[in-house]
Amino acid sequence: MSFRSKTFTLAAGAIIVVAVFSIGFVLGKQQNAAINSVTEVYNKNSGNTDAVDFSLFWQTWATLKSKYVSSDDIDPQDLVWGAIRGMVDAVGDPYTVFLPPRENELFQSSVRGDFEGVGMEIGMRNDLLTVIAPLEGTPADRAGIKAGDQIIQIDDMSAAGVSLDEAVTLIRGPKGTDVVLTLLRKGEDEPVKITVTRDRIEIPVVETDTREIVSKGEEAGDKTAHTVGDDIYIIRLFSFSENSTSAFRAAVRDMILSGRQKLILDLRNNPGGYLEAAVDISSWFLPLGDVVVREDFGSGEEQVHRSRGYETLEGKSVVILVNEGSASASEILAGALQDHGVATLVGTKTFGKGSVQELIPFDQDSALKVTIARWLTPDGHSISDNGLDPDIVVEQEDDEQGVDEQLEKAINILQDK
Repeated sequence: MSFRSKTFTLAAGAIIVVAVFSIGFVLGKQQNAAINSVTEVYNKNSGNTDAVDFSLFWQTWATLKSKYVSSDDIDPQDLVWGAIRGMVDAVGDPYTVFLPPRENELFQSSVRGDFEGVGMEIGMRNDLLTVIAPLEGTPADRAGIKAGDQIIQIDDMSAAGVSLDEAVTLIRGPKGTDVVLTLLRKGEDEPVKITVTRDRIEIPVVETDTREIVSKGEEAGDKTAHTVGDDIYIIRLFSFSENSTSAFRAAVRDMILSGRQKLILDLRNNPGGYLEAAVDISSWFLPLGDVVVREDFGSGEEQVHRSRGYETLEGKSVVILVNEGSASASEILAGALQDHGVATLVGTKTFGKGSVQELIPFDQDSALKVTIARWLTPDGHSISDNGLDPDIVVEQEDDEQGVDEQLEKAINILQDK
């Protein structure tokens, strides 16, 4: 997911829990009793001047401590984490999430590409946990998880009401352990249950190809293999990671040395990554200064990210393959090249993950991942609202003999140019 990290220096002893209940208003006797029962609240007076009545917060705190059957087992810090999570959840954005220490460490390790789990990107669509894409060669991919699958159960736990980051925590786990996912899948009448064995995940970056593909013959059921042609080069980009810009640069060099003049850029099931990587890769196609993406902060504030003008691929015939697993940075790259008319998009509608998250570290090793902006294509189309519509829609049907109809369509388009 696209995000930017920023380090904030906090005063010694400042603890973020104060943001939940240190508002600086006059409390009544009832809530005073509850507050006084919490003997070690730091920074009760944070300087926040919002007029907010926190009496219900303290009433609830006191009632839990006095009435709950296992009140002696309640960890006050867990109540604080829960209160902060509830406050953040009230914003209504599945990508704005408070991360207590454990969840924060899991998130940081996933960004580094250093983690154990099943290897898939998930998001929220219509309030349902949805697979954006399984990563190539990972346990999720090998087990048959598909982009667009909706997760309704994780092991024996219903996924209803589970937040995005809670789901990530539940699905991830040590290498060699199993997680059972119950899925709703397009075209299936009954839920699909899949057991995935977790493993160490190494996120792939780039694959280049001049391979043979299987295509349908003129007669029904007749399938033949043929090469992509002497002039077509394929670059499959799996993610926009820290290493993707250098890997893409190497792929472009190999394409130029091969003498091939036409490119298929495969972004299917690429769940995205770093904004900087999307801007850098776009710069191989666009002149210096062309808009790659607009970052809309709301209230009319906007930041424009522009091409650095490498231009090595400018003027080449380009087809980009996309599907419902193409998200975030993939949509930025595809949207930029589509709007500027330098590439034809083939496949199916993209996921529509067009928001920007900033990771803000807090005390106690916690953090807040907060949506600060939304992506707009160069022509001003909101990626979040609609995703991207391909120029040529080609549905990919399941085929045991390996027919890739979207890739075949891309080849046919380029062979006609």
